[in-house]
Amino acid sequence: MSRVNVVSRKALKGFTMKNNSAAEPLDNWYRRARKAKWRNLAGTRLDYPHADLVGKCTVFNIGGNKFRLITKVNYVGQTIYIKHVLTHREYNKEGWKNDC
Repeated sequence: MSRVNVVSRKALKGFTMKNNSAAEPLDNWYRRARKAKWRNLAGTRLDYPHADLVGKCTVFNIGGNKFRLITKVNYVGQTIYIKHVLTHREYNKEGWKNDC
């Protein structure tokens, strides 16, 4: 079974060092994403109904909307690039949008 390449899990682990309550929901997202067969945003929303496209980024609500995971998803190459992991407060500052 082929797996989705998530670049990079290190970003998730770094975030959880500062925000321990994000560890379990981010790990759950990672495990689900690695096994996913997402071909487009509609497919992504089958697993994550509140995933949104913002520019070229896909934004995931994590941990009951406490955290936001900003990614770029290459559906053809089955690769997810983690751009930012943010608290809801950091997300609202919108500085991350420059990367999307």
